Amino acid sequence: MRTYNIPIFVPHRGCPFDCAFCNQRRITGASSPVTAQSVSDMIKGYLKTIPDRENAVIEAAFFGGSFTGIPINEQSELLSAAYRFIGSGEIDGIRLSTRPDYINREILDNLKKYGVTTIELGVQSTDSEVLLKAGRGHTAEDAERAAELIREYGFTLGVQMMTGLPGDTNEKAEKTAAELINMRPSIARIYPTLILRDTRLEEMYLSGEYTPQTVEEAVSLCKTLTLMFEKGGVRVIRMGLQSTSEICERGSVVAGPVHSAFGELVENAIYYDIIERVLENIDSRFAVVAVNSAAVSKAVGNGRRNIIKFKNERNIDLKIKGDKNIGIREAKLVCC
Repeated sequence: MRTYNIPIFVPHRGCPFDCAFCNQRRITGASSPVTAQSVSDMIKGYLKTIPDRENAVIEAAFFGGSFTGIPINEQSELLSAAYRFIGSGEIDGIRLSTRPDYINREILDNLKKYGVTTIELGVQSTDSEVLLKAGRGHTAEDAERAAELIREYGFTLGVQMMTGLPGDTNEKAEKTAAELINMRPSIARIYPTLILRDTRLEEMYLSGEYTPQTVEEAVSLCKTLTLMFEKGGVRVIRMGLQSTSEICERGSVVAGPVHSAFGELVENAIYYDIIERVLENIDSRFAVVAVNSAAVSKAVGNGRRNIIKFKNERNIDLKIKGDKNIGIREAKLVCC
């Protein structure tokens, strides 16, 4: 059964902070105020694009800004517009993202009333120095308290982290991932930091105060973090911001690890390592390796990058085939 999110962006609503990296209007491509009527119109329009709705899980998703920082009466107006579609059976739930310091029992009682199913916390880091330099305005303890309350209320908990923030290191990022796993979320998103126009981070970059990750550095780190989350029972549902007319090299991105298929590059790197272990002891210029049928494209790589890399670095002509009996994150040598 396929899952669909109907994205409803509420840029900068509810958020009094101006994080160093943040320009929500450029990230979301939205600038107009969101109203109950526009929520209803967006859901109606999106539903028309979903095939076989009877066999789909559909959720309205409030992203951008900090939803639970909006005055609670306005939250209720927006949620009520989406909740009507739950009542009619046209959607199955509502999800939203917010800040860790904007979660309390009054807010959660209200979200429960309107059919909210999933709450994603924009934690970004659990390192106090990184949070301070990024201007986040909350602490790791705020995130821990919010996560505990969200789980207590029975919502699905999601967490979001960023890599490459000012003051961050690979070691700090891995520590953040470990601490997020300890909060027992069901899902996670990993966002490498991009430098957007009209942000404090752009000023830091132009002055030489901040150096962004390269694509290769971000892919390598996100590979490690993804495997950490998976081992901890947390499903990573996104890596990297979704590409839009703004989130691209010709748009509002000044610098940083931007790539239209960033998540795919991370998956490619994971499968390269898996296959490399299988081929570790072979002495041949040709090999056939099988992976799960659903993972063939990931193993081959974007632009056949893994095939090319094995040829260039190991002088191995590699062929990859699918086998539905092989587990995800596994590979088997067929012949060489």
